[in-house]
Amino acid sequence: MLARVKDMVEIIEGHFPLRLAEKWDNAGLQVGSLQYPVRRVLVALDMDQEVLRYAREHEADMVITHHPLLFNGLKSINYDQAAGSLIKGIVEAGITVYAAHTNLDAGERGLNQILAERIGLGNIKPLDQGRTEALYKLVVYVPSDHEKTVRCAMMEAGAGHIGKYSDCSFRVKGTGSFRPLTGSTPFIGQEGILQEVEEYRLETLLPQARLDQVLSSMLRAHPYEEAAYDIFRLERTGQVFSLGRIGQLTEAVSLKELGEQVKTRLGLRNLRIAGDMSQSIKKVAVVSGAGAGFIKTARNRGCDALVTGDLKYHEAREALDLGLAVIDAGHQGTEQIMSSYICSLLQDAARQMELQVEAISFLNQDCMVVI
Repeated sequence: MLARVKDMVEIIEGHFPLRLAEKWDNAGLQVGSLQYPVRRVLVALDMDQEVLRYAREHEADMVITHHPLLFNGLKSINYDQAAGSLIKGIVEAGITVYAAHTNLDAGERGLNQILAERIGLGNIKPLDQGRTEALYKLVVYVPSDHEKTVRCAMMEAGAGHIGKYSDCSFRVKGTGSFRPLTGSTPFIGQEGILQEVEEYRLETLLPQARLDQVLSSMLRAHPYEEAAYDIFRLERTGQVFSLGRIGQLTEAVSLKELGEQVKTRLGLRNLRIAGDMSQSIKKVAVVSGAGAGFIKTARNRGCDALVTGDLKYHEAREALDLGLAVIDAGHQGTEQIMSSYICSLLQDAARQMELQVEAISFLNQDCMVVI
């Protein structure tokens, strides 16, 4: 089946919904149309002239980037300027550009999770509270012979997940009563006659993001003309989404050894380290891109080291004063793994959905060269 841009967007946002993006961010559709057909998707860190040339050469219909093409507001699109010339080329080529930025950073299986796994961390947790998802309990009353149908519809729509368990629900049998009034078309009973029916009280948990979808699925599957249900917002919160991760090495290593491990596993030529090279490191925080703003958080969480990028001199001094070692693997160095990861994710989802689309990875040239 021919894919469209909206199919690719649904896959990406199914894993990394836009609600996870920071308020200052501009993740989402940048240029193009959700209705455009897509046969080939190019995934890159940035959208620039080099990526545009590669996309044209390989007949890509869509480019998915990490960094948004349109970040700060544009007052004009001047073809004689770099940004305007690039946008003109994109439009002329009929290419759609989409960005998954801080929503990708914070996702459950997002960039920071993959980064933490790549450098060898285990027992990985969110670095901070970031965003917490609201949890709801949905209770619905269903005739006994339709309980399984309604329950399955709710689970398939995203209800019933608790930690590492799915399809979680509870049901208890009871008696429901109702009297169909004039103008009703009851599934059970007759107009004007009080009816008593053996029903199940069926309840399950769901995150706020799935509420509308689960409700719609439940109502479609429910046999009654007017389904009786309740929705309760819970005091307990759901999943935590953070822009960083904390993990542990299988065994303590020196800061120098950790630096070598990071460099090797990320395929880097060099990196910068602030700290005592012989210091023992066990608990590590990671924040892809520019994560110096998490220095205090990482130290307060008991981390021995922080792996991030774009570290400034005074930020390194702050970390050292707090007793936190820092490995600066570069902004691009900590984020470039996204292109191959998103390609794999898209290809797997496309096969399951029987979509005729190919995803190819592009590794942007590092704009900072070491000589």
